Amino acid sequence: MRALVMDLPGYAVIGEANDGSQLLAMVEHLSPDIVLLDISMKQTGGLEALQQLKRIRPHSKVLILSMHTDPALIMQALESGAHGYLLKDTTPTELEHALEALRNNERYLSPAIAHTVITQALTRNQTAPEPSDTHNLTARQLEILRLIVRGKSTREIANGLGLSVKTVETHRSQIMKRLQIFDVAGLVLFAVREQIISLDD
Repeated sequence: MRALVMDLPGYAVIGEANDGSQLLAMVEHLSPDIVLLDISMKQTGGLEALQQLKRIRPHSKVLILSMHTDPALIMQALESGAHGYLLKDTTPTELEHALEALRNNERYLSPAIAHTVITQALTRNQTAPEPSDTHNLTARQLEILRLIVRGKSTREIANGLGLSVKTVETHRSQIMKRLQIFDVAGLVLFAVREQIISLDD
């Protein structure tokens, strides 16, 4: 992993830790922009280390790199402050995409994980209440948001709703601006958290 990161332009590995305690000490001392974190570590576990890391270095972006695919564990990591989640068999290209997303203040979830998280969240909440008005989205924007987080492309949404591609793009831009979320992974987490999507969507 160290070699993969060092091969990417614009990145430098400034430290490696063997366990959670060592990680926290190094983060406090080195102030990294991005931390690659394994959930399974000796002594202080990954999730516990993540929560402490967010307190001592809130501006560091955390990318989880793990073999665990349990959706509840993934959600727990994201809710604890992780900005992205990748599996250890990820490709160098996907790793670069994830790092670039975090570098641009976005979140990153591999598509397979995003689907797993949504499915688990929806199964847990079979009956979703009406969303609150805090997001201030119109009915049409909520409809388009549901389709976006379901993985529909702009053209598919336009064809399905009888709208032009340009109109859907405008709605998409307005949704992101109103929510201050500028990536699909962030929209997925928002929709699950606010229970905007249901199994019947």
